[in-house]
Amino acid sequence: MEPEELLKKYNIDLESLKKEQIKLARNLEIKDKINFSLVETYGAIDNIFIKNKILSCIIVCNKDFEVIDRAYVFEKVKFPYIAGFRNYRELEPMIMAFEKLNEKPDVVFIQAHGLTHPRLGLASHFSLSTGVPAIGISNVLVEDETKDGDIIRENKKIGKVLISKKESKPMFVSPGNLITIDTAYEISKNLIIPPHKRPEPIHLASKYSKKVKKELLI
Repeated sequence: MEPEELLKKYNIDLESLKKEQIKLARNLEIKDKINFSLVETYGAIDNIFIKNKILSCIIVCNKDFEVIDRAYVFEKVKFPYIAGFRNYRELEPMIMAFEKLNEKPDVVFIQAHGLTHPRLGLASHFSLSTGVPAIGISNVLVEDETKDGDIIRENKKIGKVLISKKESKPMFVSPGNLITIDTAYEISKNLIIPPHKRPEPIHLASKYSKKVKKELLI
């Protein structure tokens, strides 16, 4: 379906959503909300699309990477895929899954943009909605450039490049909210356990989502 047809079918006003993203982004606090050296629990979310539904899975693990809580939501998709507007497609089920947790994480990994989004990344929107510091991990950059391991936009540092092993493609790390660029990078780098490429909480969330998907489709 053509983009214009999608917008008409779902009655979407992209300009209004852009303005909303820009307005919300003004509330971001790119500073360390807590002493992250004292973090006890890490969270991560993995979203999978199955036909016209979204499976949003979240795990919480301790410093030994033992999963101490998990939850998922399997909901009908209410918003089409439109580049730059993942928030409106994925945020609601993510929050629903988060609210099911008994143990809330000190910081959560989101496989999406934080500051590296042109307006408001999914990692930032999630943190604004929940009050939990979030780290965005993305596999692609939109329009930004990299220099000496930093992600630069308009001569300003907005994230860092993380290469976990030589043969791997780079990951682009940026703060979602309530955490600084360098802290987000250091936490991400320190939580990589070979042979896994991504920070371990993300690996655990992916493992959990595959398990749930298998159970739901039986």
